Amino acid sequence: MSFVSQALLFFIGALIGHVLPRFPVLLMSRGRGFNMHFPPHPEPMPLGPHLNQRILHLSTFYRLGLIVVIVPMSVGLASVRWGNPAFGFGLWLSAGWFFINRLQSIISGQAPWTREIAEKLQGVANRSISENQCCAWATPVWGMTRVYCSNCGTKLLAMARPDLGRKRSDGRIIGTLRLLISDGYPMVAMIDSDLFEEE
Repeated sequence: MSFVSQALLFFIGALIGHVLPRFPVLLMSRGRGFNMHFPPHPEPMPLGPHLNQRILHLSTFYRLGLIVVIVPMSVGLASVRWGNPAFGFGLWLSAGWFFINRLQSIISGQAPWTREIAEKLQGVANRSISENQCCAWATPVWGMTRVYCSNCGTKLLAMARPDLGRKRSDGRIIGTLRLLISDGYPMVAMIDSDLFEEE
């Protein structure tokens, strides 16, 4: 085979190794049945038990990638040994990089969805119905860069919003590309401004 065909097979393997382990996050929460309790993307998300459940589901899907990645890594190693080495090496290299990256973020980094995030949001929701509520009709929502009251506009928590598994308004192709680039993390910094309240 020529160098060009080998390079093409390498990049195809690397692309499959990059996308396949992310299928749980990319696909498992995008269906209509999973989003009946949520406003359409990119509107702010109201705080409550459904949002907390979604964050815990996405955290599980995020960790599930460590199991799914075993398939492309195994196929890549088998392809290097008995099949096409260029394709297998690209598949194994990309999947292996995903495995190391995901393991690092779970052990010592900050995953985009964690139990701690759900607990912080629940704390804000609890305060909104306590004596310390910001206004008489406190309605906390999670915007793009912060949690705030949709009634009075008071900022309740400075925390950028990651992808929350809704069907994206920017289309399936562009939305998937953004998710592959961001890996679910917020694509903006936590800016205290009302100008960036649309994702």
